Amino acid sequence: LKPGILKGDILLNMDSEDEGELYIGCAGGVDSTGEFPYKLEAVPADSKAYRLTVKGLKGGHSGLDIHLGRGNANKIINTLMLMAAGKFKLRVAEFDGGSLRNAIPREAFAVVVVPADKATKFEQFVTEFETIVKDEFSKADGGVAVSAAAADMPENVVDLKTQDQLFEAVAKCPNGVIAMSKDMEGVVETSTNLATVKMVDGEFVIGTLQRSSVDADKEKLAAQICDVFKKAGGKAYSSGEYPGWKPNVDSAILQAMKDVYNNKYGRVPEVKVIHAGLECGILGGAYPNWDMISFGPTIRHPHSPDEKVEVASVKLFWEFLVETLKHAPKK
Repeated sequence: LKPGILKGDILLNMDSEDEGELYIGCAGGVDSTGEFPYKLEAVPADSKAYRLTVKGLKGGHSGLDIHLGRGNANKIINTLMLMAAGKFKLRVAEFDGGSLRNAIPREAFAVVVVPADKATKFEQFVTEFETIVKDEFSKADGGVAVSAAAADMPENVVDLKTQDQLFEAVAKCPNGVIAMSKDMEGVVETSTNLATVKMVDGEFVIGTLQRSSVDADKEKLAAQICDVFKKAGGKAYSSGEYPGWKPNVDSAILQAMKDVYNNKYGRVPEVKVIHAGLECGILGGAYPNWDMISFGPTIRHPHSPDEKVEVASVKLFWEFLVETLKHAPKK
């Protein structure tokens, strides 16, 4: 969106997810990607194939939910395979983890082979590993399940060198909250999410997303993650950078909306900064003089199959929007 195309002084962004809350700032973001070209090799003789599955995690939005300590399916299945490679000479044929760049991965799958004479002990190992993972996430993600089911023999496996590089890259890649805000209590300032691991056109592609309300910290973290991928033997780059939105506590539309809400509902709305990307950050880059607010009805479990809207909040939101338009300040 180029400067000068739109006319106006105030932007009302209806993309927030808690009725009764007004957002005046957000985190910027950037995607960092690692690529690891692989070669295909014959499956070792006398092998048994398994389909590994990590599922039952809550997932969620990689900004709004990143502080909740939920499990990352890509990290979990990678740890399982990394350990099993050392113990049982596991080889990878397929790896498919996560789905969306801005979602905490709730499921991951892999097809692997192990020597047939180690199959029983491998199955026992997976069972024991699941117990450890369930204990680790008993409070934050108690529904996690890890399994190994017999599978059809794959045609090939990935070369061992690239397999080791992939395991190292995923294991060493930072994930989760990196820093909390020093200015606003309980607000995440900087984070990263290891969102996806895919096999695309002969390469393992690792997708991550960094967020921060401090642009310099976001860029520093992205560079650190790219360095992890490069040191592991892959290619790495960052893309899709978008700016954050610096809060303006003296905003005229903010004061007007607080007054409207208080007069209509008898309480003052909460004023917040969100650890996620909002349109306001991008639009504000092109229109720095805009007075902006983000608000909306109550939505739960965004960016997951469990996403839902609280119907009663839609009515409250609509009435608030109409009254806001009536009382919007003039510049």
